[in-house]
Amino acid sequence: MKNPDLLYKFQIIFDTPTTPRTFFAPGRINLIGEHTDYNGGHVFPASISFGTYALAQDRDDQKLRFYSLNFPDIGIIECDLRNLDYNDTHNWANFPKGMIKFIRESGFNITAGMDILFYGNIPNGAGLSSSSSIEMVTGVVLEGLFDLEIDRMKMIQLGQKVENDYIGVNSGIMDQFAIGKGKKDHAILLNSQTLEYQYAPITLENHVIIIINTNKQRTLAGSKYNERRAQCEQALADLQTELPIKSLGDLTKEQFEQHKHLIKNDINQKRAKHAVYENQRTIEAAKKLELGDLDAFGKLMNESHMSLQVDYEVTGLELDTIVSAAWEQPGVIGARMTGAGFGGCAIAIVEKDQIDKFKNNLDNIYNEKIGYAPSFYIATIGNGAREISEECAK
Repeated sequence: MKNPDLLYKFQIIFDTPTTPRTFFAPGRINLIGEHTDYNGGHVFPASISFGTYALAQDRDDQKLRFYSLNFPDIGIIECDLRNLDYNDTHNWANFPKGMIKFIRESGFNITAGMDILFYGNIPNGAGLSSSSSIEMVTGVVLEGLFDLEIDRMKMIQLGQKVENDYIGVNSGIMDQFAIGKGKKDHAILLNSQTLEYQYAPITLENHVIIIINTNKQRTLAGSKYNERRAQCEQALADLQTELPIKSLGDLTKEQFEQHKHLIKNDINQKRAKHAVYENQRTIEAAKKLELGDLDAFGKLMNESHMSLQVDYEVTGLELDTIVSAAWEQPGVIGARMTGAGFGGCAIAIVEKDQIDKFKNNLDNIYNEKIGYAPSFYIATIGNGAREISEECAK
């Protein structure tokens, strides 16, 4: 949907002739480093060209009106700036509501209500972090409309707080960080424990990153995400009976192997093994990409998926079918699931001249085994959350 269409929709839906300001926050892919962020390890995400648009204007009262073109049947969701408590009936609008609530509680002066039109071109339930995209675009909306200066790290942390304390998902900080700090043609190597980070250029030249959506819907809050986190926390507690560590991310593979007997439960031991080994893979993968060694990077991607399948058990039939089929295709450097798992998306690095054959072959294999088609997207690595009113005007 083009931006002039969004402007027209805003004016019709909110019955106003005025021109709102336009903001955008991307979605994200994680190149490697899955389920490591809440385990004190490293992640390696990048913000993508797909994301969430928000057209917004302030009002002369305390009323908040939210509308999403992705959920037109729900219509306008309305509440008051003086009551921003979580409300089941407000559905998706709890994400921007939570962001407004926590930014206000942090001392920022939100003086009036707003009309906000949201439109996201991230596929629903794909695991490319549409909820964090909504949170971060709401943050830049508030910055713009009320002339605020919100430290970007503070905004990122408030986005995570919305997920954890308002929505009730024990997610890490990676999604908001990638969306808030994204940089064109770069990935971010982030230490989720210290929040130290560095940008790494993505130089693909003859390759592209293809996102493959399994089209199996996934709901993070209702998945086994929280269970996995609890299993890792118990494994950490067991290790801490003898080791002075703060997180699983503090361990090398060698240290883990030497002390894994401290973890009493076999399942928890498998979960911890993934967290430790995946963290080390991520650090190594960033180095390989920095050196331009795509083949080595791809090999680490493949190992990551196998660990997520066997030790962390978050892949499932659809993702495993996609990834195993991708591994067999000509011109594929590497492939793995991305995101929390339990459906959602995989990514593959593919030679440009093999794109059509890759799509056709995967479509046939997946259709035959699963019974419906996957969707494909070429991922362009773009900048993070920002106002784009001026970009739209050009």
